[in-house]
Amino acid sequence: MFPSRQPVTDRSRSGTRSRAALVLLLALGALNLPAPALGAPAGEVTHVSGAVIAQKPDGQSRILGVKSHVDEGDVLATADNSYARVKFTDGGEVVLRPSTQVKIDRFNFEEQKPQGDGMVLSLLKGGMRAVTGLLGRRNPAAVRVATPSATIGIRGTTFTAQMVPAGGSGGLAPGLYVQVIDGLINLTNKGGSQNFSAGQFGYTPNFTQPPVVLPNNPGLQFTPPPAFSAPSGGLVGTVGKTGGLECSI
Repeated sequence: MFPSRQPVTDRSRSGTRSRAALVLLLALGALNLPAPALGAPAGEVTHVSGAVIAQKPDGQSRILGVKSHVDEGDVLATADNSYARVKFTDGGEVVLRPSTQVKIDRFNFEEQKPQGDGMVLSLLKGGMRAVTGLLGRRNPAAVRVATPSATIGIRGTTFTAQMVPAGGSGGLAPGLYVQVIDGLINLTNKGGSQNFSAGQFGYTPNFTQPPVVLPNNPGLQFTPPPAFSAPSGGLVGTVGKTGGLECSI
């Protein structure tokens, strides 16, 4: 009798995830981002597919799994072919697409103290889909997403944003692309300011060129695993539902 062996497919998948996590750890270590003050957890990971890493403000990194907490100051990063879904304490959600880095610059939410509201995310690379929570619905001016090409102002909405790197990707020119699924967002940079409403697509190549409305989908694709569209629990239970996430655009 021969001893039982772990299936090759399991070892291969485990090795692939480990290598992807190592690559993310090395990449995040090179960011050297400033460290803000840390407070209570900003949210919780509800779904993971592949390798996802969080780098703390002190430079330490950890692999994220379901129910891992994320905090103000964290940089969240997904590997190739990896997705992560994060639910914030105000009921808002983001789904990170593969090869994405997002920093939680600021998150301050107390249900009984709206005057202290504040949420700022930085989309450093890649793309995400976001659903506004209570914080953004009651105080939309306090929520924004910074990108290398424009600042996204939130007006109580569901939207996607994708940064296409220099050289282009998938037939798309470099720059920031957005799609509004529900509500309204505003893109602002040195070139100007433009509102985008439900059903519209937008684009700006860099921080000096004005954002423009595109006549149709330029070719954006965003298809997380089907499980990512299921309702999630986690840290939120009293501020109400934010709605489900579409699987693709």
